[in-house]
Amino acid sequence: MHAVAVQDGAVIAEAGDPALVAFMRSSSKPLQAIPPARVRDDLDLRDLAIASASHLADDAQLTAVRALLAKAPAEVDELECGAEGDPPSPLNHNCSGKHAGMLALCRARGWPSEGYRFADHDVQREMLAVHAEAADVSADEIPTAVDGCGVVTFALPLERMAHAFSRLELLDGGARIAAAMREYPLLIRGPRASDTRLMQLLPGWIAKGGAEGLLCAAGGGIGVALKAEDGNGRALGPAAAEFLRGLDLDLGELVVQALENSHGEPVGEIRI
Repeated sequence: MHAVAVQDGAVIAEAGDPALVAFMRSSSKPLQAIPPARVRDDLDLRDLAIASASHLADDAQLTAVRALLAKAPAEVDELECGAEGDPPSPLNHNCSGKHAGMLALCRARGWPSEGYRFADHDVQREMLAVHAEAADVSADEIPTAVDGCGVVTFALPLERMAHAFSRLELLDGGARIAAAMREYPLLIRGPRASDTRLMQLLPGWIAKGGAEGLLCAAGGGIGVALKAEDGNGRALGPAAAEFLRGLDLDLGELVVQALENSHGEPVGEIRI
């Protein structure tokens, strides 16, 4: 496990390699929600929370996506995230809130929505710009690739990710995103997820997980990034609890991750 904490631009705690470069994947979503927040005063906290989410397609989450699409305005078939669920629908995709936010950005800017997921579209240019702004790096220094939902994903060293999260609330539109995540932690993922649970256990903090065992969080001017070396996210909760304990922050029940078999029977646990 690799981890780093940053405050006021300086590393205040680290474990493993804070210079490790990784793609942010879904940990980018709070940053990707900033451009819509900047141009759409009509988006409320629920809209911005679901735009920052990797949802599980529960009723409350799908209701929030539908509401954001209606406000954009946009139709489900305009979502370019691919289809999931039974029956398959783009609405059920865990990134549909983020994509709905991108459609809301298109409508506000007067941009065509077709192909908004591609790197040469103005939407993705804005996403790159906000990552560069948050991380205090030049946009041409950020490697990019294609994420699982088809949009651009951005690679940064863990230290720059932590720095970006430490500054999120200082960015234009960032305070609204943070307020949305704090107000609706269950929309961000779900009751068993490390990011949702961290927000529930540390009032005032925000957190967002990403694929391949990444977790970014922020609170009190501190930004944190953790990365599981093997890409498996199941130890992120205990790892975050142990790392943040060194910053005098108590994550209580996250110290232990219970393991169950397919019958729901306890078969072990993860501790750091």
